[in-house]
Amino acid sequence: MATTLDSPHLTQSITPAELLDRARSIQPWIVSVRRELHRHPELMFDLVHTSGIVRRELDALNIPYEHPVAETGVVATIGTGDGPCVALRADMDALPIREETDVEFRSEIEGVMHACGHDCHTAMLLGAARLLKEIEPSLRGTVKLLFQPAEEGGGGGKRMCDEGALDNPRVEKIFGIHVWPMLPTGTVASRAGTLLAATSMLDITVMGRGGHAAMPHTTIDPVSTAAKIVTELQTIVSRELDPLEPGVVSVTTIHGGEAFNVIPQDVRLTGTLRSLTMDGLRFLKQRVREIATDIARAHRCEARIEFPGLDYPPTVNDAALWSTVRAQATDIVGSDAVLDIPP
Repeated sequence: MATTLDSPHLTQSITPAELLDRARSIQPWIVSVRRELHRHPELMFDLVHTSGIVRRELDALNIPYEHPVAETGVVATIGTGDGPCVALRADMDALPIREETDVEFRSEIEGVMHACGHDCHTAMLLGAARLLKEIEPSLRGTVKLLFQPAEEGGGGGKRMCDEGALDNPRVEKIFGIHVWPMLPTGTVASRAGTLLAATSMLDITVMGRGGHAAMPHTTIDPVSTAAKIVTELQTIVSRELDPLEPGVVSVTTIHGGEAFNVIPQDVRLTGTLRSLTMDGLRFLKQRVREIATDIARAHRCEARIEFPGLDYPPTVNDAALWSTVRAQATDIVGSDAVLDIPP
């Protein structure tokens, strides 16, 4: 197991093959934990059952932890409690999506499922905890295990940082992992530099004047106005961004009206913006505000544009740490299974 001078390291060596064998030996347990989590998905910070499973397994492994951090987060510690210190992080929350798969461990919570793999991440981090605990006497330094709530839009990572999850001892390096369905099982892939985009949430309410659909001339129709806004927002990416500069403007929900023969008073649009830079994200937000406001005004409506929650910066990988991870992964799964993701 390769190490760096300012990272926790082993006083006794363990070969990559031995590490892989140990991981495979606990695979059934990891899978069983993952499936238990999958059956009981929870949203945002409301992770009472999920956090309970994590703490149950940490207790069984005799691993100390802090709870609650950021309401339902857990920070476990393995090692001496002193520096050097690195952290491993997994997110725990699910998504408000109805599961339609026909598997024995499908979600038991209507309208909620682990569609993004956070059940996998949590189980994998518990697996890492078990492996690290087995070699704790040989570990010089500290490894923190961060079980994070509210990754899906709630700013749970920031809350954990604000509440001291990276302090005492101070975390010098942090590693996370995400399952990725576009890659073959057993592949490890990442890149130095920007990996994931900056993002902002979008919320537009188009306000008009409702009335009977048989007499549209007596109304100010927010439905047709909202449709024009959705269409025109797409021109930001197609006509205002450099073709070599990635950007995304996605309207993902439209809500308006309740009756087939009534034009509603207002229509609400929500969605997401993405850019590889914060300057790019600010530009997208500015143009969304301008376009939505002016189209609404042109059709005698009003538009209220909000960007709720946090603006998340892009994920930028430290080049030296990716080089370290790449070397470790190559030793474990072989060079053919380790990929540099293109820009």
